[in-house]
Amino acid sequence: MGSDHYFSSQPSGPEVRRPLRVFLDGRERTLVTSGGIFSPDAIDKGTAVLLDEVPAPSPTGNLLDIGCGWGPVTLTLALKSPGARVYAVDVNERSLALTRDNAAALGLDNVSVSLPEDVDPDLRFNTIWSNPPIRIGKDELHALLLLWLPRLAPEGTAWLVVQKNLGADSLQKWIADQLGTRYSVSRHSTAKSFRVLKIVRKPVAG
Repeated sequence: MGSDHYFSSQPSGPEVRRPLRVFLDGRERTLVTSGGIFSPDAIDKGTAVLLDEVPAPSPTGNLLDIGCGWGPVTLTLALKSPGARVYAVDVNERSLALTRDNAAALGLDNVSVSLPEDVDPDLRFNTIWSNPPIRIGKDELHALLLLWLPRLAPEGTAWLVVQKNLGADSLQKWIADQLGTRYSVSRHSTAKSFRVLKIVRKPVAG
């Protein structure tokens, strides 16, 4: 599937929905998917590593999934933290509709799905989970990360999964350089050719 599909707001080709059965938060779930989005047929390897490696999200506050696709990260956040509000963002309108409908199918009323520009810029996030879209290009990726990572709440944590051969180590260094001393940036783990990066916003001094 070409990058034109899931990086554009309106994927080419008709939307044909079909059932998708996957394990999320320890149980099999029956959801819906469609072509023209990222990894439409399964949980992709990077996202699977992220979900396996990271600790539980904040039980309260605001949580964020950057690039939601059909919703595996968003739904897991919402299932694990029913007392939190989960924000799912994507540029792909089809992805947004699928995530919204999959959340409704699971009875999750703590999910807000929208385009990135429709999220209140004053919101701060206690937890961010993301398998960021590395293949959109370095400039676009950097702009995306600088849009969201500075919105971590004090003591909030972001977890990013990045394939080693797609520049995970250089991206870790770049994030640390850009965010500066108010943040801690480290490699949390390595699994199946992926790095999981951990970014923590330090508490406010005083």
